[in-house]
Amino acid sequence: MKIIRTSTIPTSLNVFCRGLFQELKEDGYDLVAVSSPGPALDELEKRENVRAYRVPMQRHISPLKDLKSLWQLIRVFHKEKPEMVHSITPKAGLLSMIAAWICRVPVRLHTFTGLIFPTSTGFKQKVLILTDRITCSCATHIVPEGEGVKDDLLKFNITKKTLKVLGHGNIRGIDLKHYSKTSQVIEKASELRRSDVCTYIFVGRVVRDKGINELIRSFELLNRKNPQTRLILVGSFEPNLDPLNPEILEEINTNPAIETVGKQNDVRPWLAASDIFVFPSYREGFPNVVIEAGAMDLPSIVTDINGSREIIEDGKNGIIIPPHDAEALYKAMLSLYHDQEYRNKLSANARNMIATRFEQSYVRNCLKEYYNSIINGFVSDNF
Repeated sequence: MKIIRTSTIPTSLNVFCRGLFQELKEDGYDLVAVSSPGPALDELEKRENVRAYRVPMQRHISPLKDLKSLWQLIRVFHKEKPEMVHSITPKAGLLSMIAAWICRVPVRLHTFTGLIFPTSTGFKQKVLILTDRITCSCATHIVPEGEGVKDDLLKFNITKKTLKVLGHGNIRGIDLKHYSKTSQVIEKASELRRSDVCTYIFVGRVVRDKGINELIRSFELLNRKNPQTRLILVGSFEPNLDPLNPEILEEINTNPAIETVGKQNDVRPWLAASDIFVFPSYREGFPNVVIEAGAMDLPSIVTDINGSREIIEDGKNGIIIPPHDAEALYKAMLSLYHDQEYRNKLSANARNMIATRFEQSYVRNCLKEYYNSIINGFVSDNF
């Protein structure tokens, strides 16, 4: 049984399918990977011992290049003749589902992660809704990453087809052996931790869409009144795609209590060196970083958006606040700074609440069971 997994960029496949291809091969599946070229695809091909096709795909709308990518995908699918094509990421989803429909692939599965159109407006929103509707019309099966994503697909009438959330949501799961406070992690964390300081940490792209403008405003006020506080920003800036406000950049660059450490291959020591995880994003699908922070025993402050509110239960393993609300964020950060007992309570619940819902083997078993249920004897009625 042959499955082709597609993604716009190779990093998505390399991260989300780490180890998964090997498990599926052991179950008798023949796996093929397709994405834009890049070192991450080379790594995946070698590590998972799978065949890979390099099909350049643009993340943004590019009609001529998109048509070329579509033609290349059609050629790959026609040559490989898979029983299933499973796509993730928007552009790969659109092009892969069209190509698989043209090639009459029996099972055409797309996983929706973070949706862009709910927070877009005007013509851009209409275009995004149209492309997602085309993706769904060509797919035989649709998997939203979480209940929030499912609700948005239904709310905007993207499709009338059945939407199946696997398990408790999330497409990756977490390796709890890896995300734990091992002696090596603790040793590295001890070098990063500052004594007698309450450390807040953000992990992700340092951009407007992640709520960084509100985070910096909130922390500046908090730090001014409580100097024994510190904020670590782990992630890369994207000044051309989603820039921060100039005054926010100035605060980041001049406030000694704010540390920027760039993108880190291993965030565990940074999480272990911190006290509170803050993630005030405007939109997500199902943010793995919130799961990772919980696995490292951190209480989280998150916004009331898709994914985050499915991981965090307000008052149990974190605090949920409205998005775009710097005042609410400040109050939440202040409450966890002053109320050590409350912070410890949230921290004590954090790892167990992740383990019971998002442990990697459980998430992968949900996917494999779903594969088995739809491939065995399935004949599409949507040719």
